[in-house]
Amino acid sequence: MKRRTFIQNTALAALSLAAGGTLFNCSGSSSSGKKPNIIFMMADDLGYGHLGCYGQEKIKTPHIDRLAREGMRFTQCYAGSPVCAPSRSVLMTGLHAGHTAIRGNYGSGGTPIYDEDVTVAELLKSYGYATGAFGKWGLGDINTSGMPHKQGFDRFFGYLNQVHAHYYYPWFLYENDKKYLLPGNEGGKREQYTPDVILGKALEFIDQNKEQPFFLYLPFVLPHVELLVPEESFREYEGKFPEPHPWVDEIGHYADQPAPRATLAAMISHLDRNVGRVMAHLKKLGLDENTIVFFCSDNGAQNKKGADLHFFKGNGELRGKKAELYEGGIRVPMIARWPGKIEPGTVSDYIWAFQDVMPTLTALAGAGQPEGIDGTSVVPVLTGRAEGKASHSFFYWELEKGDVLHQAVRHGRWKGLRKGISAPLELYNLETDIGETTDVAEQNPGIVQKMEEYLKNARSEPRNYEHGAPTWSYRKEDTGYIR
Repeated sequence: MKRRTFIQNTALAALSLAAGGTLFNCSGSSSSGKKPNIIFMMADDLGYGHLGCYGQEKIKTPHIDRLAREGMRFTQCYAGSPVCAPSRSVLMTGLHAGHTAIRGNYGSGGTPIYDEDVTVAELLKSYGYATGAFGKWGLGDINTSGMPHKQGFDRFFGYLNQVHAHYYYPWFLYENDKKYLLPGNEGGKREQYTPDVILGKALEFIDQNKEQPFFLYLPFVLPHVELLVPEESFREYEGKFPEPHPWVDEIGHYADQPAPRATLAAMISHLDRNVGRVMAHLKKLGLDENTIVFFCSDNGAQNKKGADLHFFKGNGELRGKKAELYEGGIRVPMIARWPGKIEPGTVSDYIWAFQDVMPTLTALAGAGQPEGIDGTSVVPVLTGRAEGKASHSFFYWELEKGDVLHQAVRHGRWKGLRKGISAPLELYNLETDIGETTDVAEQNPGIVQKMEEYLKNARSEPRNYEHGAPTWSYRKEDTGYIR
């Protein structure tokens, strides 16, 4: 289906619901109430175990923990991919990793989605929402079809290119298609910490749209490396942990860090405080009751560039890490809060994934299921009316490593994974083995056969993108983002 037809059909469905003066409310009945504001916050490389509400003991995250106490915390929610760009592509398009436009973190860090790709922002905008994105985009660089303001967002502020987002003190960010200069970061100075600059612009967006329904997408950069945080945040953890090895980047791409453990902890707590600032701002403006807030991470935590995964148990009990299809790469924290609609303090083991975000948000906006996507709405789960244990019978992920396609599938309690199309399928029973320690493929040939049949048709061929030079291997001064 052509993009324009897709948007028009879904928008017409929303208009037909509103024609009688009523809107779908998430209790399953109709009312004349206002459409809810929607805020979707997403951390970058935050692991399943990095938050207090998911078992973290060393790092303080009181504001996100409060979000969980006041809402619903999911224990089996999955990112779209174990790496940044494809995970965001799944989130924006409602298509799983075998169908979505972008399938990997390609070389230049700015590979674009196309005009034909329909985003959740375009749909929400067609339903009357003001739309804003503030943070790390990663789905299209400057002067490409993938720029956020060409993909349904009224306003964008932050990083377009993923490699640009490796730096917390660059000399510029983007506001739509214009450079926004940060003179406090030139000449080696570190005066304008971009997470805080970006958050300030996001709060302005809320102020400017408080009288109408809005969709605020906040893809935070924290706590992705490089490991840097303002001094006042670092002091909270200074000297708290042993630091056996300073982080020194021999390539010179990232900043060196003599205290990597304390800095990573401080970055996560800084992220937590920024979440708290958003929530406090909603209450100040009287928007708290009519705003649904989501918080999650784009993939699992990593264990390189100075980020110590094992010391903090950043992925909890899960095996693996970012860029792997074991649970540690794709299972992520997910919290949803909506006073009066979501029961406070709920913990859900419902299984869902990023392709379900688009239809969930369109349902919250008063529209039906978008056509031609892989996801389905989880609004019934949020409001306590769900039947079943998962949004789909099968879930699919893939990631190409070199010339080898890695694939994973989940079917009920079973998780299958293979490293190559012709490789044998590993099989794990996640109900009894969340850490994927014991391959039970030999004992369950019927399940293996069922998964292998599914995998035959699980994906389409990816686009033939020009991947560009791998700029994440450049010295920081050569990237154009630091001066």
